[in-house]
Amino acid sequence: MRLSQAHINTLREVPGEAEIPSHIWLLRSGMIRKMVSGVYGFMPFGRRTLRKIEAIIREEMDAAGAQEILTSAIQPAELWQESGRWSAYGPELWRVKDRHSRDFCLGPTAEEVFTDIVRNEVNSYRRLPLNLYQIQTKYRDEARPRYGLMRSREFIMKDAYSFDRDVEGLDESYRVMREVYTRVFNRCGLTFRPVEADSGAMGGKDTQEFVALCEYGENDIVYCESCEMAATAERAAGVDVARTDDEMLPISEVSTPGAKTIDEVAAYLKLPKEKTIKALLFAIYDEAGEVAEYAAAFIRGDRELNKTKLINALGIAEHMLEFADEAKMGTVTGSVAGYTGPVGLHDCRVVVDSELPGLQNLCAGACKEGYHLLNVNYGRDYEGEIVTDLKLAGAGDPCPVCGKPLLTARGIEVGQIFKLGTKYSESMGAYYKDENQEEQLIVMGCYGIGVTRTMAAIVEQNHDDKGIIWPMSVAPYHVIITLVKPDDKVQRDLGERLYASLIAEGIEALLDDRDERPGVKFNDADILGIPIRITVGKKAADDIVEYKRREKSEVLELSEREAMSHALADVRAAMRG
Repeated sequence: MRLSQAHINTLREVPGEAEIPSHIWLLRSGMIRKMVSGVYGFMPFGRRTLRKIEAIIREEMDAAGAQEILTSAIQPAELWQESGRWSAYGPELWRVKDRHSRDFCLGPTAEEVFTDIVRNEVNSYRRLPLNLYQIQTKYRDEARPRYGLMRSREFIMKDAYSFDRDVEGLDESYRVMREVYTRVFNRCGLTFRPVEADSGAMGGKDTQEFVALCEYGENDIVYCESCEMAATAERAAGVDVARTDDEMLPISEVSTPGAKTIDEVAAYLKLPKEKTIKALLFAIYDEAGEVAEYAAAFIRGDRELNKTKLINALGIAEHMLEFADEAKMGTVTGSVAGYTGPVGLHDCRVVVDSELPGLQNLCAGACKEGYHLLNVNYGRDYEGEIVTDLKLAGAGDPCPVCGKPLLTARGIEVGQIFKLGTKYSESMGAYYKDENQEEQLIVMGCYGIGVTRTMAAIVEQNHDDKGIIWPMSVAPYHVIITLVKPDDKVQRDLGERLYASLIAEGIEALLDDRDERPGVKFNDADILGIPIRITVGKKAADDIVEYKRREKSEVLELSEREAMSHALADVRAAMRG
Protein backbone atom coordinates (compact mmCIF):
# COMPACT_ATOMS: atom_id res chain seq x y z
CA MET A 1 0.00 0.00 0.00
CA ARG A 2 1.26 3.45 -0.96
CA LEU A 3 0.46 6.00 1.72
CA SER A 4 -0.22 8.60 -0.94
CA GLN A 5 -3.26 6.49 -1.82
CA ALA A 6 -4.19 5.34 1.70
CA HIS A 7 -6.93 6.62 3.96
CA ILE A 8 -4.87 7.77 6.93
CA ASN A 9 -5.82 10.40 9.48
CA THR A 10 -3.38 10.60 12.38
CA LEU A 11 -3.97 13.21 15.09
CA ARG A 12 -1.31 15.41 16.66
CA GLU A 13 -3.28 16.17 19.83
CA VAL A 14 -4.72 13.83 22.43
CA PRO A 15 -8.53 13.65 22.05
CA GLY A 16 -10.26 15.11 25.08
CA GLU A 17 -12.36 11.99 25.69
CA ALA A 18 -9.38 9.60 25.77
CA GLU A 19 -8.09 8.64 29.23
CA ILE A 20 -5.95 5.53 28.84
CA PRO A 21 -3.14 4.66 26.39
CA SER A 22 -5.08 2.27 24.17
CA HIS A 23 -7.92 4.75 23.69
CA ILE A 24 -5.48 7.62 23.06
CA TRP A 25 -3.30 5.83 20.52
CA LEU A 26 -6.07 4.03 18.65
CA LEU A 27 -7.77 7.39 18.13
CA ARG A 28 -4.56 9.29 17.39
CA SER A 29 -3.46 6.66 14.87
CA GLY A 30 -6.82 6.96 13.12
CA MET A 31 -7.42 3.21 13.53
CA ILE A 32 -10.76 3.71 15.22
CA ARG A 33 -13.33 6.47 14.89
CA LYS A 34 -15.97 7.33 17.47
CA MET A 35 -19.54 7.21 16.17
CA VAL A 36 -21.37 7.88 19.47
CA SER A 37 -20.50 7.13 23.08
CA GLY A 38 -19.37 3.51 23.32
CA VAL A 39 -19.66 2.83 19.59
CA TYR A 40 -16.63 2.87 17.28
CA GLY A 41 -15.90 2.26 13.64
CA PHE A 42 -12.66 0.73 12.38
CA MET A 43 -10.67 2.50 9.71
CA PRO A 44 -8.39 0.64 7.24
CA PHE A 45 -5.34 0.20 9.47
CA GLY A 46 -7.40 -0.75 12.51
CA ARG A 47 -9.49 -3.16 10.48
CA ARG A 48 -6.36 -4.93 9.24
CA THR A 49 -5.19 -5.56 12.82
CA LEU A 50 -8.67 -6.68 13.84
CA ARG A 51 -8.72 -9.18 10.97
CA LYS A 52 -5.34 -10.55 12.02
CA ILE A 53 -6.56 -11.16 15.57
CA GLU A 54 -9.63 -12.88 14.15
CA ALA A 55 -7.43 -14.99 11.86
CA ILE A 56 -5.32 -16.19 14.80
CA ILE A 57 -8.50 -17.15 16.66
CA ARG A 58 -9.91 -18.97 13.64
CA GLU A 59 -6.70 -20.90 13.02
CA GLU A 60 -6.50 -22.11 16.61
CA MET A 61 -10.21 -22.88 16.93
CA ASP A 62 -10.32 -24.76 13.63
CA ALA A 63 -7.19 -26.72 14.53
CA ALA A 64 -8.91 -27.84 17.74
CA GLY A 65 -11.88 -29.21 15.79
CA ALA A 66 -14.33 -26.34 16.36
CA GLN A 67 -16.60 -25.34 13.48
CA GLU A 68 -17.46 -21.75 12.61
CA ILE A 69 -21.02 -20.60 12.01
CA LEU A 70 -22.63 -17.15 11.99
CA THR A 71 -25.94 -16.36 13.65
CA SER A 72 -27.94 -13.14 13.68
CA ALA A 73 -27.21 -10.53 16.31
CA ILE A 74 -30.98 -10.00 16.55
CA GLN A 75 -32.30 -12.64 18.93
CA PRO A 76 -35.98 -13.38 19.68
CA ALA A 77 -37.15 -12.76 23.24
CA GLU A 78 -38.75 -16.21 23.38
CA LEU A 79 -35.37 -17.93 23.61
CA TRP A 80 -34.26 -15.70 26.47
CA GLN A 81 -37.56 -16.22 28.24
CA GLU A 82 -37.07 -19.98 28.00
CA SER A 83 -33.69 -19.74 29.70
CA GLY A 84 -34.98 -17.31 32.31
CA ARG A 85 -32.52 -14.57 31.37
CA TRP A 86 -34.91 -12.12 29.69
CA SER A 87 -35.43 -10.38 33.03
CA ALA A 88 -32.41 -11.72 34.93
CA TYR A 89 -29.81 -10.25 32.56
CA GLY A 90 -30.77 -6.71 33.53
CA PRO A 91 -30.71 -3.29 31.85
CA GLU A 92 -27.57 -4.06 29.82
CA LEU A 93 -29.70 -6.29 27.60
CA TRP A 94 -30.52 -4.12 24.59
CA ARG A 95 -34.21 -4.79 24.03
CA VAL A 96 -35.96 -3.80 20.78
CA LYS A 97 -39.37 -4.33 19.17
CA ASP A 98 -40.26 -4.86 15.54
CA ARG A 99 -43.21 -3.19 13.78
CA HIS A 100 -45.48 -5.97 15.08
CA SER A 101 -44.45 -5.25 18.69
CA ARG A 102 -42.58 -8.53 18.99
CA ASP A 103 -39.73 -8.43 21.48
CA PHE A 104 -36.13 -9.00 20.44
CA CYS A 105 -32.72 -8.19 21.85
CA LEU A 106 -29.40 -7.28 20.32
CA GLY A 107 -27.37 -10.24 21.49
CA PRO A 108 -24.73 -9.63 24.16
CA THR A 109 -23.92 -13.35 24.03
CA ALA A 110 -25.43 -16.41 22.36
CA GLU A 111 -26.04 -19.32 24.76
CA GLU A 112 -29.76 -19.43 23.94
CA VAL A 113 -29.25 -19.28 20.17
CA PHE A 114 -26.63 -22.05 20.07
CA THR A 115 -28.64 -24.24 22.45
CA ASP A 116 -31.66 -23.81 20.19
CA ILE A 117 -29.64 -24.84 17.14
CA VAL A 118 -28.30 -27.98 18.75
CA ARG A 119 -31.56 -29.09 20.38
CA ASN A 120 -33.23 -28.96 16.96
CA GLU A 121 -30.42 -30.51 14.92
CA VAL A 122 -28.54 -32.94 17.18
CA ASN A 123 -30.40 -35.87 18.71
CA SER A 124 -27.91 -38.74 18.91
CA TYR A 125 -24.86 -39.47 21.02
CA ARG A 126 -23.06 -40.25 17.77
CA ARG A 127 -23.01 -36.53 16.92
CA LEU A 128 -21.35 -35.53 20.18
CA PRO A 129 -19.02 -33.99 21.17
CA LEU A 130 -19.55 -30.85 19.13
CA ASN A 131 -17.98 -27.39 19.31
CA LEU A 132 -19.51 -24.51 17.35
CA TYR A 133 -18.24 -20.93 17.34
CA GLN A 134 -18.75 -17.56 15.70
CA ILE A 135 -17.04 -14.19 15.48
CA GLN A 136 -19.77 -11.62 15.61
CA THR A 137 -20.74 -8.13 16.74
CA LYS A 138 -22.31 -8.06 20.22
CA TYR A 139 -24.24 -5.39 22.09
CA ARG A 140 -24.49 -4.37 25.73
CA ASP A 141 -26.27 -1.19 26.74
CA GLU A 142 -23.55 -0.02 29.11
CA ALA A 143 -24.67 2.70 31.51
CA ARG A 144 -21.22 4.32 31.45
CA PRO A 145 -19.19 3.29 28.39
CA ARG A 146 -15.58 4.36 28.78
CA TYR A 147 -11.98 3.66 27.90
CA GLY A 148 -12.65 3.24 24.18
CA LEU A 149 -12.78 -0.40 23.14
CA MET A 150 -12.43 -1.64 26.70
CA ARG A 151 -15.99 -0.92 27.84
CA SER A 152 -18.12 -0.21 24.81
CA ARG A 153 -21.73 -0.73 23.84
CA GLU A 154 -20.92 -2.51 20.59
CA PHE A 155 -17.99 -4.91 20.34
CA ILE A 156 -16.73 -7.93 18.43
CA MET A 157 -16.54 -11.23 20.25
CA LYS A 158 -15.70 -14.80 19.48
CA ASP A 159 -18.13 -17.04 21.32
CA ALA A 160 -17.91 -20.82 21.22
CA TYR A 161 -20.06 -23.53 22.78
CA SER A 162 -19.18 -27.14 23.40
CA PHE A 163 -21.81 -29.87 23.62
CA ASP A 164 -20.90 -33.14 25.33
CA ARG A 165 -22.52 -36.32 26.54
CA ASP A 166 -21.36 -36.05 30.13
CA VAL A 167 -19.31 -34.09 32.65
CA GLU A 168 -16.13 -35.97 31.72
CA GLY A 169 -16.59 -34.86 28.12
CA LEU A 170 -17.10 -31.28 29.24
CA ASP A 171 -13.92 -31.44 31.31
CA GLU A 172 -11.99 -32.45 28.20
CA SER A 173 -13.59 -29.74 26.03
CA TYR A 174 -12.79 -27.17 28.70
CA ARG A 175 -9.16 -28.34 28.86
CA VAL A 176 -8.80 -28.12 25.08
CA MET A 177 -10.26 -24.61 24.98
CA ARG A 178 -7.98 -23.50 27.81
CA GLU A 179 -5.00 -24.59 25.70
CA VAL A 180 -6.46 -22.89 22.61
CA TYR A 181 -6.82 -19.62 24.49
CA THR A 182 -3.26 -19.85 25.76
CA ARG A 183 -1.99 -20.22 22.19
CA VAL A 184 -4.22 -17.40 20.88
CA PHE A 185 -3.05 -14.85 23.44
CA ASN A 186 0.58 -15.92 23.13
CA ARG A 187 0.40 -15.41 19.37
CA CYS A 188 -1.16 -11.99 19.90
CA GLY A 189 1.90 -11.01 21.93
CA LEU A 190 0.06 -10.57 25.22
CA THR A 191 1.34 -11.02 28.75
CA PHE A 192 -1.63 -12.65 30.44
CA ARG A 193 -2.71 -14.85 33.29
CA PRO A 194 -5.63 -17.32 33.59
CA VAL A 195 -7.44 -16.72 36.89
CA GLU A 196 -10.45 -18.20 38.66
CA ALA A 197 -13.48 -15.96 38.14
CA ASP A 198 -17.15 -15.45 38.93
CA SER A 199 -19.61 -16.75 36.35
CA GLY A 200 -22.08 -13.88 36.79
CA ALA A 201 -25.13 -13.86 34.53
CA MET A 202 -23.66 -16.65 32.37
CA GLY A 203 -24.23 -19.22 35.09
CA GLY A 204 -22.49 -22.52 35.41
CA LYS A 205 -19.95 -23.84 37.87
CA ASP A 206 -16.26 -23.47 36.99
CA THR A 207 -14.94 -20.52 35.06
CA GLN A 208 -11.61 -18.85 34.34
CA GLU A 209 -10.82 -15.43 32.97
CA PHE A 210 -7.78 -14.74 30.81
CA VAL A 211 -6.50 -11.40 32.06
CA ALA A 212 -3.98 -9.28 30.13
CA LEU A 213 -1.89 -7.58 32.78
CA CYS A 214 -1.63 -3.79 32.49
CA GLU A 215 -1.76 -0.65 34.59
CA TYR A 216 -5.12 0.62 33.39
CA GLY A 217 -7.04 -2.64 33.42
CA GLU A 218 -10.55 -2.75 34.84
CA ASN A 219 -10.06 -6.07 36.61
CA ASP A 220 -8.30 -6.53 39.94
CA ILE A 221 -6.70 -9.92 40.38
CA VAL A 222 -5.05 -11.50 43.40
CA TYR A 223 -2.41 -14.17 43.14
CA CYS A 224 0.16 -16.04 45.15
CA GLU A 225 3.80 -16.47 44.16
CA SER A 226 4.19 -19.45 46.46
CA CYS A 227 1.49 -21.58 44.83
CA GLU A 228 -0.71 -21.52 41.73
CA MET A 229 -3.60 -19.61 43.31
CA ALA A 230 -4.84 -16.78 41.05
CA ALA A 231 -8.33 -15.31 40.91
CA THR A 232 -10.24 -12.14 40.21
CA ALA A 233 -10.73 -10.09 43.35
CA GLU A 234 -14.46 -10.76 43.22
CA ARG A 235 -13.90 -14.53 43.16
CA ALA A 236 -10.93 -14.89 45.54
CA ALA A 237 -11.80 -16.51 48.85
CA GLY A 238 -11.20 -14.43 51.95
CA VAL A 239 -9.46 -16.15 54.85
CA ASP A 240 -11.02 -15.78 58.29
CA VAL A 241 -8.74 -14.92 61.18
CA ALA A 242 -8.37 -17.63 63.80
CA ARG A 243 -11.34 -18.00 66.12
CA THR A 244 -10.92 -16.48 69.57
CA ASP A 245 -12.17 -17.95 72.86
CA ASP A 246 -12.47 -14.76 74.90
CA GLU A 247 -15.12 -14.68 77.60
CA MET A 248 -18.26 -12.92 76.39
CA LEU A 249 -18.69 -9.66 78.28
CA PRO A 250 -22.06 -8.06 79.01
CA ILE A 251 -23.41 -6.01 76.14
CA SER A 252 -23.59 -2.29 76.87
CA GLU A 253 -24.72 0.86 75.11
CA VAL A 254 -22.33 3.78 74.75
CA SER A 255 -22.82 7.30 73.43
CA THR A 256 -20.91 8.08 70.21
CA PRO A 257 -22.15 11.52 69.13
CA GLY A 258 -21.29 12.35 65.52
CA ALA A 259 -19.22 9.18 65.08
CA LYS A 260 -20.75 7.36 62.09
CA THR A 261 -17.87 5.87 60.12
CA ILE A 262 -15.69 3.01 61.31
CA ASP A 263 -12.70 5.36 61.51
CA GLU A 264 -14.66 7.86 63.61
CA VAL A 265 -16.08 5.22 65.96
CA ALA A 266 -12.73 3.49 66.44
CA ALA A 267 -11.02 6.80 67.20
CA TYR A 268 -13.76 7.98 69.56
CA LEU A 269 -13.85 4.73 71.56
CA LYS A 270 -10.11 4.10 71.22
CA LEU A 271 -10.69 0.68 69.65
CA PRO A 272 -8.78 -1.05 66.86
CA LYS A 273 -10.93 -1.22 63.74
CA GLU A 274 -10.79 -5.02 63.77
CA LYS A 275 -12.85 -4.89 66.98
CA THR A 276 -15.76 -3.22 65.17
CA ILE A 277 -18.55 -4.43 62.89
CA LYS A 278 -19.25 -2.59 59.66
CA ALA A 279 -22.81 -2.45 58.30
CA LEU A 280 -23.66 -1.99 54.63
CA LEU A 281 -27.30 -1.49 53.70
CA PHE A 282 -28.92 -2.50 50.43
CA ALA A 283 -32.25 -2.50 48.66
CA ILE A 284 -33.28 -5.52 46.59
CA TYR A 285 -35.39 -4.62 43.56
CA ASP A 286 -37.98 -6.72 41.74
CA GLU A 287 -38.46 -7.03 37.98
CA ALA A 288 -40.66 -3.93 37.94
CA GLY A 289 -37.88 -1.85 39.46
CA GLU A 290 -39.56 -1.52 42.85
CA VAL A 291 -37.92 -2.22 46.20
CA ALA A 292 -38.94 -5.75 47.16
CA GLU A 293 -36.97 -6.09 50.39
CA TYR A 294 -33.90 -4.86 52.23
CA ALA A 295 -30.62 -6.54 53.09
CA ALA A 296 -27.88 -5.70 55.57
CA ALA A 297 -24.38 -7.09 55.23
CA PHE A 298 -22.04 -7.18 58.23
CA ILE A 299 -18.27 -7.56 58.07
CA ARG A 300 -15.36 -6.80 60.35
CA GLY A 301 -14.69 -3.05 60.47
CA ASP A 302 -11.30 -3.17 58.76
CA ARG A 303 -12.57 -5.32 55.88
CA GLU A 304 -14.05 -4.33 52.52
CA LEU A 305 -17.26 -5.91 51.27
CA ASN A 306 -17.11 -8.03 48.13
CA LYS A 307 -20.42 -7.09 46.51
CA THR A 308 -20.30 -10.01 44.08
CA LYS A 309 -20.13 -12.48 46.98
CA LEU A 310 -23.15 -10.77 48.56
CA ILE A 311 -25.12 -10.99 45.30
CA ASN A 312 -24.29 -14.69 44.99
CA ALA A 313 -25.24 -15.31 48.62
CA LEU A 314 -28.62 -13.64 48.11
CA GLY A 315 -29.16 -15.58 44.87
CA ILE A 316 -30.15 -12.53 42.84
CA ALA A 317 -29.00 -10.81 39.65
CA GLU A 318 -26.45 -8.02 39.91
CA HIS A 319 -28.81 -5.29 38.72
CA MET A 320 -31.30 -6.12 41.48
CA LEU A 321 -29.02 -4.91 44.29
CA GLU A 322 -28.34 -1.24 45.03
CA PHE A 323 -27.29 0.71 48.09
CA ALA A 324 -30.40 1.57 50.07
CA ASP A 325 -31.98 4.92 50.76
CA GLU A 326 -31.12 4.72 54.45
CA ALA A 327 -33.99 6.95 55.59
CA LYS A 328 -36.58 4.80 53.78
CA MET A 329 -34.92 1.58 54.94
CA GLY A 330 -34.95 2.82 58.52
CA THR A 331 -38.75 3.15 58.59
CA VAL A 332 -39.04 -0.54 57.64
CA THR A 333 -36.14 -2.22 59.42
CA GLY A 334 -35.14 0.03 62.32
CA SER A 335 -31.75 0.82 60.79
CA VAL A 336 -30.24 4.24 61.47
CA ALA A 337 -27.80 5.85 59.05
CA GLY A 338 -24.31 5.61 60.51
CA TYR A 339 -25.48 3.73 63.60
CA THR A 340 -26.83 0.45 62.19
CA GLY A 341 -25.83 -2.83 63.80
CA PRO A 342 -27.15 -6.38 63.72
CA VAL A 343 -28.84 -6.20 67.13
CA GLY A 344 -32.49 -5.23 66.93
CA LEU A 345 -32.65 -5.06 63.14
CA HIS A 346 -35.92 -6.49 61.77
CA ASP A 347 -37.77 -7.12 58.50
CA CYS A 348 -34.45 -7.33 56.72
CA ARG A 349 -32.26 -10.05 55.23
CA VAL A 350 -29.17 -10.24 57.42
CA VAL A 351 -25.99 -11.57 55.81
CA VAL A 352 -23.00 -12.04 58.10
CA ASP A 353 -19.40 -12.55 57.06
CA SER A 354 -18.08 -15.96 58.07
CA GLU A 355 -15.38 -14.34 60.21
CA LEU A 356 -17.71 -12.66 62.71
CA PRO A 357 -19.10 -15.74 64.52
CA GLY A 358 -15.57 -16.60 65.62
CA LEU A 359 -14.88 -13.22 67.23
CA GLN A 360 -16.02 -11.96 70.60
CA ASN A 361 -16.88 -8.62 72.16
CA LEU A 362 -17.10 -6.42 69.10
CA CYS A 363 -18.50 -2.91 68.71
CA ALA A 364 -21.52 -2.34 66.45
CA GLY A 365 -24.14 0.29 65.81
CA ALA A 366 -27.05 0.34 68.25
CA CYS A 367 -29.71 1.19 65.64
CA LYS A 368 -30.13 4.38 67.66
CA GLU A 369 -28.96 7.86 66.69
CA GLY A 370 -25.68 8.70 68.41
CA TYR A 371 -25.12 5.30 70.04
CA HIS A 372 -23.13 2.11 69.58
CA LEU A 373 -23.06 -1.21 71.40
CA LEU A 374 -20.00 -2.71 73.05
CA ASN A 375 -19.36 -6.44 73.52
CA VAL A 376 -21.63 -7.65 70.71
CA ASN A 377 -21.36 -11.41 70.18
CA TYR A 378 -22.73 -13.65 67.46
CA GLY A 379 -25.20 -16.28 68.67
CA ARG A 380 -25.96 -14.53 71.93
CA ASP A 381 -26.90 -11.08 70.63
CA TYR A 382 -27.64 -11.60 66.95
CA GLU A 383 -27.70 -14.19 64.16
CA GLY A 384 -27.61 -14.06 60.40
CA GLU A 385 -29.99 -15.52 57.86
CA ILE A 386 -26.88 -16.25 55.78
CA VAL A 387 -23.35 -16.69 57.09
CA THR A 388 -20.76 -16.76 54.31
CA ASP A 389 -17.51 -15.25 53.10
CA LEU A 390 -18.19 -11.62 52.16
CA LYS A 391 -14.64 -10.30 52.31
CA LEU A 392 -12.77 -8.68 49.46
CA ALA A 393 -9.33 -10.28 49.27
CA GLY A 394 -6.42 -7.91 48.84
CA ALA A 395 -2.66 -7.51 48.92
CA GLY A 396 -1.09 -8.93 52.06
CA ASP A 397 -4.06 -11.12 52.96
CA PRO A 398 -3.22 -14.79 53.47
CA CYS A 399 -3.53 -17.04 50.43
CA PRO A 400 -6.55 -19.35 50.84
CA VAL A 401 -4.47 -22.24 49.48
CA CYS A 402 -1.07 -21.95 51.16
CA GLY A 403 -1.39 -19.07 53.61
CA LYS A 404 1.42 -16.93 52.18
CA PRO A 405 0.73 -13.19 51.53
CA LEU A 406 -1.27 -12.43 48.40
CA LEU A 407 -0.20 -9.99 45.70
CA THR A 408 -2.46 -7.91 43.49
CA ALA A 409 -2.35 -6.73 39.90
CA ARG A 410 -4.64 -5.05 37.41
CA GLY A 411 -5.59 -6.30 34.01
CA ILE A 412 -8.07 -6.46 31.15
CA GLU A 413 -10.32 -9.48 30.75
CA VAL A 414 -9.72 -10.64 27.16
CA GLY A 415 -11.31 -14.08 27.40
CA GLN A 416 -13.34 -16.30 29.67
CA ILE A 417 -14.23 -19.99 29.66
CA PHE A 418 -17.18 -21.53 31.51
CA LYS A 419 -18.44 -24.96 32.45
CA LEU A 420 -22.15 -24.34 31.95
CA GLY A 421 -23.17 -27.91 32.66
CA THR A 422 -26.89 -28.40 32.02
CA LYS A 423 -28.05 -24.86 32.91
CA TYR A 424 -29.28 -24.10 29.39
CA SER A 425 -29.95 -27.60 28.11
CA GLU A 426 -32.28 -28.23 31.06
CA SER A 427 -34.21 -24.97 30.84
CA MET A 428 -34.47 -25.17 27.03
CA GLY A 429 -34.90 -28.92 26.60
CA ALA A 430 -31.69 -29.84 24.79
CA TYR A 431 -31.44 -33.65 24.91
CA TYR A 432 -29.69 -36.40 23.02
CA LYS A 433 -30.46 -40.11 22.86
CA ASP A 434 -27.81 -42.42 24.29
CA GLU A 435 -26.89 -45.94 23.17
CA ASN A 436 -30.07 -47.27 24.79
CA GLN A 437 -32.24 -44.67 23.06
CA GLU A 438 -32.85 -42.95 26.37
CA GLU A 439 -32.90 -39.16 26.53
CA GLN A 440 -30.04 -37.44 28.33
CA LEU A 441 -29.33 -33.75 28.89
CA ILE A 442 -26.52 -32.30 26.77
CA VAL A 443 -23.67 -30.95 28.89
CA MET A 444 -22.41 -27.55 27.74
CA GLY A 445 -19.38 -25.29 27.94
CA CYS A 446 -19.00 -21.69 26.82
CA TYR A 447 -15.85 -19.92 25.64
CA GLY A 448 -15.56 -16.22 24.78
CA ILE A 449 -12.82 -13.94 23.49
CA GLY A 450 -13.30 -10.19 23.28
CA VAL A 451 -11.72 -9.49 19.91
CA THR A 452 -11.88 -5.71 20.17
CA ARG A 453 -10.85 -5.82 23.85
CA THR A 454 -7.86 -7.95 22.83
CA MET A 455 -6.88 -5.24 20.36
CA ALA A 456 -7.06 -2.62 23.12
CA ALA A 457 -5.11 -4.86 25.52
CA ILE A 458 -2.30 -5.30 22.99
CA VAL A 459 -1.94 -1.52 22.73
CA GLU A 460 -2.04 -1.13 26.53
CA GLN A 461 0.94 -3.47 26.79
CA ASN A 462 2.76 -2.26 23.67
CA HIS A 463 3.18 1.50 23.37
CA ASP A 464 5.53 4.34 24.27
CA ASP A 465 5.30 8.13 24.26
CA LYS A 466 5.44 8.14 20.44
CA GLY A 467 2.66 5.69 19.66
CA ILE A 468 1.76 2.03 19.29
CA ILE A 469 4.34 -0.77 19.08
CA TRP A 470 2.45 -3.60 17.40
CA PRO A 471 3.68 -7.19 17.76
CA MET A 472 4.52 -8.47 14.29
CA SER A 473 1.67 -11.02 14.33
CA VAL A 474 -1.07 -8.38 14.52
CA ALA A 475 0.59 -5.29 13.01
CA PRO A 476 -1.45 -3.74 10.17
CA TYR A 477 1.73 -3.92 8.05
CA HIS A 478 5.15 -5.41 8.76
CA VAL A 479 7.42 -2.82 7.15
CA ILE A 480 7.13 0.85 6.25
CA ILE A 481 9.55 2.31 3.69
CA THR A 482 9.88 6.05 4.21
CA LEU A 483 11.07 8.15 1.29
CA VAL A 484 12.64 11.32 2.64
CA LYS A 485 12.36 13.04 -0.77
CA PRO A 486 9.90 11.23 -3.04
CA ASP A 487 10.77 13.52 -5.96
CA ASP A 488 14.44 12.42 -5.80
CA LYS A 489 14.73 9.74 -8.52
CA VAL A 490 17.52 7.80 -6.80
CA GLN A 491 15.61 7.62 -3.53
CA ARG A 492 12.38 6.74 -5.26
CA ASP A 493 13.92 3.98 -7.39
CA LEU A 494 15.59 2.38 -4.38
CA GLY A 495 12.41 2.62 -2.32
CA GLU A 496 10.33 1.15 -5.13
CA ARG A 497 12.74 -1.78 -5.52
CA LEU A 498 12.61 -2.57 -1.78
CA TYR A 499 8.83 -2.22 -1.79
CA ALA A 500 8.38 -4.59 -4.73
CA SER A 501 10.90 -7.10 -3.36
CA LEU A 502 9.24 -7.25 0.07
CA ILE A 503 5.79 -7.76 -1.42
CA ALA A 504 7.15 -10.48 -3.71
CA GLU A 505 8.43 -12.28 -0.58
CA GLY A 506 5.01 -12.08 1.07
CA ILE A 507 5.95 -9.26 3.44
CA GLU A 508 3.21 -6.69 4.06
CA ALA A 509 4.84 -3.38 3.16
CA LEU A 510 3.89 0.29 3.11
CA LEU A 511 5.60 2.88 0.93
CA ASP A 512 5.39 6.38 2.37
CA ASP A 513 5.62 8.33 -0.85
CA ARG A 514 3.61 11.31 0.41
CA ASP A 515 4.67 14.88 -0.22
CA GLU A 516 5.16 15.55 3.49
CA ARG A 517 8.01 16.71 5.72
CA PRO A 518 10.25 13.85 6.95
CA GLY A 519 9.28 14.61 10.57
CA VAL A 520 5.60 14.10 9.76
CA LYS A 521 6.38 10.76 8.11
CA PHE A 522 8.52 9.54 11.01
CA ASN A 523 5.87 10.57 13.53
CA ASP A 524 3.15 8.77 11.57
CA ALA A 525 5.24 5.60 11.34
CA ASP A 526 5.71 5.65 15.12
CA ILE A 527 2.05 6.40 15.89
CA LEU A 528 0.90 3.60 13.56
CA GLY A 529 3.31 1.23 15.28
CA ILE A 530 4.70 -0.47 12.17
CA PRO A 531 7.35 -2.93 13.47
CA ILE A 532 10.09 -2.13 10.93
CA ARG A 533 10.94 1.22 9.33
CA ILE A 534 13.36 1.49 6.41
CA THR A 535 14.30 5.07 5.62
CA VAL A 536 15.54 5.91 2.16
CA GLY A 537 17.34 9.26 2.32
CA LYS A 538 20.41 11.17 1.25
CA LYS A 539 22.71 8.09 1.25
CA ALA A 540 20.55 6.27 -1.29
CA ALA A 541 23.10 7.11 -3.97
CA ASP A 542 25.62 5.09 -1.95
CA ASP A 543 23.14 2.17 -1.60
CA ILE A 544 22.67 2.92 2.12
CA VAL A 545 19.34 3.00 3.96
CA GLU A 546 18.44 3.28 7.65
CA TYR A 547 16.89 0.23 9.27
CA LYS A 548 15.02 0.56 12.59
CA ARG A 549 12.84 -1.69 14.70
CA ARG A 550 9.94 0.19 16.27
CA GLU A 551 10.64 -1.12 19.78
CA LYS A 552 14.36 -0.23 19.67
CA SER A 553 16.28 3.04 19.57
CA GLU A 554 19.12 1.57 17.51
CA VAL A 555 19.32 2.65 13.86
CA LEU A 556 21.37 0.52 11.44
CA GLU A 557 22.89 1.72 8.18
CA LEU A 558 22.54 -1.12 5.68
CA SER A 559 22.77 -1.76 2.00
CA GLU A 560 19.62 -2.49 0.01
CA ARG A 561 20.39 -6.21 0.05
CA GLU A 562 21.20 -6.21 3.77
CA ALA A 563 18.01 -4.29 4.61
CA MET A 564 15.99 -6.78 2.61
CA SER A 565 17.70 -9.69 4.35
CA HIS A 566 17.14 -8.18 7.81
CA ALA A 567 13.46 -7.50 7.11
CA LEU A 568 12.80 -11.03 5.88
CA ALA A 569 14.61 -12.54 8.86
CA ASP A 570 12.90 -10.30 11.43
CA VAL A 571 9.40 -10.78 10.07
CA ARG A 572 9.69 -14.54 9.64
CA ALA A 573 11.31 -15.06 13.04
CA ALA A 574 8.56 -13.05 14.73
CA MET A 575 5.79 -14.89 12.89
CA ARG A 576 7.31 -18.27 13.79
CA GLY A 577 7.63 -17.24 17.42
